[in-house]
Amino acid sequence: MLTSPSSPSPAPARSVPRLVIAAPSSGSGKTTVATGLMAALTARGLAVSPHKVGPDYIDPGYHALATGRTGRNLDAYLCGPELVGPLFAHGAHGCDIAVVEGVMGMFDGAAGEGELASTAQVAKLLRAPVVLVVDASSQSRSVAALVHGFASWDPEVRIGGVILNKVASDRHEELLREALESAGVPVLGVLRRAAQVETPARHLGLVPVAERQAAAVDAVAAMAAQVSRGCDLEALVALARSAGVLSGAAWDAAEALASSPPPPLPVPTPEGGPPDGLVVAVAGGAAFTFSYAEHAELLGAAGAEVVVFDPLRDERLPEGTAGLVVGGGFPEVYAAELSANETLREEVAALAGSGAPVAAECAGLLYLCRELDGRPMCGVLDATARMSERLTLGYRDAVAVSDSVLAVAGTRMRGHEFHRTVVEPGAGTAPAWGVRAPRRVEGFVQRGVHASYLHTHWASEPGVARRFVERCRTS
Repeated sequence: MLTSPSSPSPAPARSVPRLVIAAPSSGSGKTTVATGLMAALTARGLAVSPHKVGPDYIDPGYHALATGRTGRNLDAYLCGPELVGPLFAHGAHGCDIAVVEGVMGMFDGAAGEGELASTAQVAKLLRAPVVLVVDASSQSRSVAALVHGFASWDPEVRIGGVILNKVASDRHEELLREALESAGVPVLGVLRRAAQVETPARHLGLVPVAERQAAAVDAVAAMAAQVSRGCDLEALVALARSAGVLSGAAWDAAEALASSPPPPLPVPTPEGGPPDGLVVAVAGGAAFTFSYAEHAELLGAAGAEVVVFDPLRDERLPEGTAGLVVGGGFPEVYAAELSANETLREEVAALAGSGAPVAAECAGLLYLCRELDGRPMCGVLDATARMSERLTLGYRDAVAVSDSVLAVAGTRMRGHEFHRTVVEPGAGTAPAWGVRAPRRVEGFVQRGVHASYLHTHWASEPGVARRFVERCRTS
């Protein structure tokens, strides 16, 4: 029976046992295996730290449901390779084991950037063994060639085992196991095709946990049962314990702020110091589920009290709101409900009209527009938004082209776009970002408002949070 380590205190985060769950391609079953493994280990008394490679916001919600801990992203493009280890150690502090779900195929990363932001790169940075999840539904002996190729492609990546997914029968399993004996990679689990857990998806991937809480709980439980039945949990834990020790300290929001350069033109603090209880309201609920945990931690370290509110339910902004952050999500799905909450829309418009700092990303940008698919929104920006058939997706290298509440002109940041909407701007705003490829300007800067399609990770530029809070103090 699996138990927590018997040592009186948790292991240092840099030596926490860990596994990376990878696959040859998307759709192989990484999310089912990773989420099911997290839940199965949690059910056996282990404190499991959940992580996701890349910019995905939805899978971490399922990971959090499986473990009871915040799901965290590890993105070598948005944050830089040098922050992958420290951010992992920050999230894994006090845990018995960590499970890291990969992205796409194991060697797929940022387009045209080699291994950057790939699962393979993150596995190497974490000195973690990899478990390869293989969709075996249409192959038998060929699986050995596939696994051999992945195991030998990069000698620095250590594939410690294989989990075979969508296996049809006992005979199919027998053929697969016989073939893999020659590849030298142990089979650590077999999941049957008939037992696959269906998780609903739509235009941008899986439906987030916040939109289907009860059904998501059942789905995670089913994933855990499937992994428990089909996988050798003892062998997986033993493999995780073979991970190498990481060097360097864990990331810390306060230390990151202290070590980041001050703004070139700091805003003076009013006489008597900052006001007590400075509140930064952060949109949450089913319509706004996309956010990185480190953003709230940085805002808190900069002196703000972060209060989450739900624009679908709450008719007022939190008491004492001095600044507003509206992240990503699916406002297009909830356009009617968001529009019907007229009282809150008016409060958001009044806050922005007062010059208070407002930072909006993607879904937040749509919410600030005059209308979305013909339904009235907050009207902060003279722009209309609508759904589109075209998917806009990819990493972006950007530079701030206007001074704003987040950055001074010339600040470079990396971002990620992922949407099926189009915003048609009116007049009276300056662009937020200049994007290198495809070359264009993007977003809006208007008084205290910074609104853009780009999702950014503030851990890469902690001064963003400090600048935002400073503006909250003085607006």
